[in-house]
Amino acid sequence: MEIKLSQCFLAVDDHDKALAFYRDALGLEVRNDVSFEGMRWVTVGSPAQPDVEIVLEPPLADPNASPADRRTMAELLAKGLLRGVIFQTDDCDAAFERVRAAGGEVLQEPMDQPYGVRDCAFRDPAGNMLRFAQRRTG
Repeated sequence: MEIKLSQCFLAVDDHDKALAFYRDALGLEVRNDVSFEGMRWVTVGSPAQPDVEIVLEPPLADPNASPADRRTMAELLAKGLLRGVIFQTDDCDAAFERVRAAGGEVLQEPMDQPYGVRDCAFRDPAGNMLRFAQRRTG
């Protein structure tokens, strides 16, 4: 039996801003863009990983969620307290320069970590933390 990751979800508050960041700044391809009952889901992924996707969804994309729960999720997103994703790269410094040049909010410049990677971190336009990690060899 084999288990592989196929999709993960990130909450965003403005799909057009998120799309510009993930497509134009990171170079991900748009694989789907679906609207339903006033909500929108945009699926993006790396051209190098056709079987792995990130779905950009509204905060708490559940039609049965209470207004209080929606408000809480929107507040957590605005504070940058929701979890993000970690991208793997073969050149952390080049990825950093590319994302910074595109206007990404820098959280951490590239640095060697004691757990064996060189990484950097940004916030996307919605406030999600994104890390870019390069495995160190040797």
